[in-house]
Amino acid sequence: MEQTYPRSFSHIGLSVPDLDQAVRFYKEVMGWYVIMKPSKVVEDDSPIGVMCKDVFGTGWGEFRIAHLSTSDKVGIELFEFPENESPDNNFEYWKTGIFHYCVQDPDLEDLVEKIIAHGGKQRMPVREYYPGEKPYRMVYCEDPFGNLVEIYSHSYELTYSDGAY
Repeated sequence: MEQTYPRSFSHIGLSVPDLDQAVRFYKEVMGWYVIMKPSKVVEDDSPIGVMCKDVFGTGWGEFRIAHLSTSDKVGIELFEFPENESPDNNFEYWKTGIFHYCVQDPDLEDLVEKIIAHGGKQRMPVREYYPGEKPYRMVYCEDPFGNLVEIYSHSYELTYSDGAY
């Protein structure tokens, strides 16, 4: 009988219009470590070129990429494609796919201020999950490129382990 077990989260890939600005933002605001500096990937017959053709198909030419890591070893893979398009609405939550990622910081307000100071924005006020009962808080923001980031004051497990809303 096949055993099912929880897999760990490895990384998330984000597309950005300016790789150097994104690396600075995530390094200075989120405190993430740069583990591979920005570099170019070319559509050729090198191992990485072939791998990317498998993923993106053909005709992409080249792109730039950088790799960062969070304190808990989750990877952040940043892509800058030459024909990058910024959608008018980057928050199409009703469509299938990833629409945000979440980080944890007990000082939500400080992180929100840093995000805003570095070109991002706050999408909503800080809210409590269980007002008057538990100190769990959250807020949605955007990085300077429109990628949505949710911020939790406490761990995912603490926030949801006691049942429904």
